[in-house]
Amino acid sequence: MNLLKLLSLAIVAYFITGCSTDKQFQKKLQQALTDNPDIVFDTIKQHPEKFMMTLQTAAMEAKQSMAKKAQEEEVKQLEQALNNPLKPKIEKSRIIKGNPNAPLTIVEYSDFECPFCARGYNTVNQLFKKYPGKIKFIFKHLPLNIHPNAMISAKYFEAIALQSKKKALQFHNQIFEQQKKLKQGEKFLKKLANNLNIDMSKLAKDINSDQIEKLITSDMEEAKKYGMQGTPGFIINGIPVRGAYPAEYFDEIIKKLTAKGKLTL
Repeated sequence: MNLLKLLSLAIVAYFITGCSTDKQFQKKLQQALTDNPDIVFDTIKQHPEKFMMTLQTAAMEAKQSMAKKAQEEEVKQLEQALNNPLKPKIEKSRIIKGNPNAPLTIVEYSDFECPFCARGYNTVNQLFKKYPGKIKFIFKHLPLNIHPNAMISAKYFEAIALQSKKKALQFHNQIFEQQKKLKQGEKFLKKLANNLNIDMSKLAKDINSDQIEKLITSDMEEAKKYGMQGTPGFIINGIPVRGAYPAEYFDEIIKKLTAKGKLTL
């Protein structure tokens, strides 16, 4: 491997992975730079176009390699989940959207202020249209620290649910459909609650109750246990989906569950 190629790979490795795990590669690069560091700059100056082409090729190769490894890991994890499905806790008191006896159970760990969760909201709606009467959906909480209005939104949702589960679902829908207005903070949340004819005095007490605090904390701990570090995260019949994937991705999981005899629609 010539120095130009070696250097290009080193730069790509740094920006993509932050480091290289190939010890032989590291030794070669370190030795070349130690022996004559000026050769790096001289080579670039003499062959700038070739350097850029080599760098771009190395970057493309590294990206393809990473994508392949990620895909292989994804397939491996899916097979493991099919054999050992996750079992999120679903309390009787939870809000359930859809058919309580549906063959498809989708649990979502979400953040009301996360823009990717708004995509997840749209994906779930698409799935409901595609599989009418076949889905049981449970919304759980994973408010992230980077979103200042996520936690209070989660508390409002659960406090409203204590008065009306139907109105809590309406509140859930309206937040995601008007997510940009969450920048207004609690002013926006109060307006939504008022429009739903919620008892605001009771709501003000409930949002700070131990009951709601424990419920949200439990959701967050469960999400962490299942490796949901970001939002949204889903569990569909025990299969984890970490990220805002399109409805087609869920379709593939449903097909695999059906093929394995673990689902009948």
